[in-house]
This record gives sequence, C-alpha cells and structure tokens, in this order.
Amino acid sequence: MDLSYGPAYEKLREEVRGFLAESWPPTESQGQGSDERHFRTLATERGYLYRSIPRRYGGSEQPSDALAAQVIREEFGRARAPTEARGVGTMMLVPTLLEKGEEWQKQRFIAPTLSGEIVWCQGYSEPGSGSDLASLQTRAELVDGEWVIHGQKIWTSNAHRADNMFCLARTEPGVSKHAGISYLLIDMKQPGIEVRPLRQITGASHFNEVFFDGAKTPDSWIVGKRGEGWSVSRATLKHERNSIGGAAQTSANLAAITELAAASLVAGAPALDDPEVRQRLVEIEGYVKSHLYSSYWQLTRESQGREAGMLPLLNKIISTNIGSDIARLGLDLVGDGGLAGPEARSAQWGKLGTSGADWVFQYMQSLGSAIAGGTANIQRNIVAERGLGLPRDAAASQKH
Repeated sequence: MDLSYGPAYEKLREEVRGFLAESWPPTESQGQGSDERHFRTLATERGYLYRSIPRRYGGSEQPSDALAAQVIREEFGRARAPTEARGVGTMMLVPTLLEKGEEWQKQRFIAPTLSGEIVWCQGYSEPGSGSDLASLQTRAELVDGEWVIHGQKIWTSNAHRADNMFCLARTEPGVSKHAGISYLLIDMKQPGIEVRPLRQITGASHFNEVFFDGAKTPDSWIVGKRGEGWSVSRATLKHERNSIGGAAQTSANLAAITELAAASLVAGAPALDDPEVRQRLVEIEGYVKSHLYSSYWQLTRESQGREAGMLPLLNKIISTNIGSDIARLGLDLVGDGGLAGPEARSAQWGKLGTSGADWVFQYMQSLGSAIAGGTANIQRNIVAERGLGLPRDAAASQKH
C-alpha cells in the first residue's frame, strides 16, 4: 500500500508550511494580534481555505483536488492554525445554498457567513419531531408577500447568538408530511421570536428552545421551491453528517487516552501495565485504525473522481461509537477525578489533558455526539436501507 502523496503534493506541503510559519500565529509587528478572521482572509487569498467556493462568494475557487485539500488539512492541524470557521452556517448552509440557492441568495449570504459577519442557527428539531423530522408542526403562511411563522423549535444550537436561522416549516397543509415543508431563512432579531436557553448536563447552555409567534420573513427568503424543503434539507443533513464523521478527531482522542493511561494508576501500578486497560486500548486502536484506513480509501476514490459506495454513510456512526468508547475508558481511568464538575470548554475539539474535569466533559459530550446529526439508530437504518438495500423494518412501516 502506497500512502505517499507524490512529489507535487509534497511541494505543496512545503509551501503551506512556509505560509503557516510566516502567518500563524500573527506577530506583534504584523499588528493583527490573534485575529483569526484576518488569518483566514490571508489563507483564502492563498487558496488554502474555502477552496470549493467561487471567489465572487468569498471563497478561493480552486480546482477540485482531494489530495491537495488533505495536505492543507494536515498542515493546518499540525500548526494548530484556524481552518474554515466552524458553525452551521459555514458547514451546512453555505454548501446548501451553493447546491440549491438562487443567485441573489448566494451573493447576499455566503460571503458574510464565511467571514463571520452573519451567524446562523438551524431550526429543524421540535419537541415532537426529532428523529421523525418530517412530522414537524411549525407552520408558515404566506400573507402579503411575507411568510408568517408560528411554532416551536428545540435543541437549537447558538440560537441566542445567531443573526439568522435556516428553518423547516410546514407551508402546505393537507398534503403528505414530506411534501408540505419549505426551507426558509429567518431574521432572528425581530419581534415574534423568543429564545430560551436549555441548561445541559455539562453546565453550559449551548442549546435553546425557540418560539415563533407571528415572526415574519420575505417570501423570497425560501431556498428551493415551495413545498420542496424536505429535499433541500437532505442536502443540509448530508453536509452536517460529513462534518461530524471525520477520522482526524478519533485519532487525536486515541493519542489523548493513551497519554492518560500512561499517567494513571490502577491498583498502584501504571494503567498501561493493567491487562484490562491494555485490552480496551487495543480494541479502541483497532477501530481507530480501521476508520483511518477507510478514510484513506475514501480519499483515494475521491481523488479519482469515483464514488466511495456506502462507506461515507458509516463515518458518523463509527466516529461517535469510537468517541463513546474512549470517553468511557477515560472516565474509568481518572477514578475519583470523575467526581469533578466538567470543565467549561469544548474538549471535543480542543486537546484533552489528564484532569478529571476534562474527561467528565468528554464523557458527557460523547452522549450528545451520538444524537447530533441523526441518532445512532437512525444512522443504522440509513446504512441498512440506503447502503445495503435492506427493506424497512416492518414495525417502522406500520401506520399508527
């Protein structure tokens, strides 16, 4: 198996390393402090970030090249430099607009979303419509050129900070539940919208309830055609699941749990010498390596312009399963440190240490990761039905 990238890509790697050495972190002489937005602007101008997005929308408009993109990801990760801004706007809405949006929508929303000028939240889940999202009840009625919205959303990340929301609402009463939904963009800073934070087990309030009581949005702020929001939402969820299922984070967390095992004691001896701990670590490493080599195979197929079959459907569920196993082992290793409160930072994306607070947070975070972007059982159904071609579960197909 040849895992090298070849001379042309190694040359690109050296160019990227040179850019990062000069530009990150910014020096005082550059006068930028720790301004990540400025760094992303420089990196985009050099063609390293937002490569698939046209320049007229704020991207760098580079030719599709999966290996070049991978080299850039590796070097930015090695330098701990900011990559493309995380958030549902960048990771989910922008690709959806590129695929489904009208030209004026792309012109108006994509560039300010990439720069961070517009912050978005996602209005999908409702109290009675989570996994069965198509049963949603939030409704929108077209009145004098505006959609008037009533209903409730829940588990809405960062709604308390968001400028806008991309939202699914029922606009066609009396038709089948999938056919009656539209995909609307909504200004969050208006009367008729109430945001209530939800306190999480970690102590943070990242999620919110959102109540609509006559909120309005222009009739043109609809992505795709009226009543076809379900197909538009499929594009959005595809990008969300891809963002959750990468192999880089599982590899980083394997290194962190190995470091924790080296620093921990079991019955007065190093945890790495304990047979049970070693067995659990070996099992986790096996899953991590299989995920990693699967990602290499998918990368190879992508670089050749070929489909990777059903494997991309597995990425999200595999990564969350591995994350759960690592978090459980970490909680066992910290012992009494597991009685500490979770540290108020996103250990999922930062470097995990050896403190109990770190691993309490990681464990709690892993519970939510198995739900985000589609619960584990829903993901298994998708793999079974769309990947393996199996029939739907008879019980799930029954009408109640």
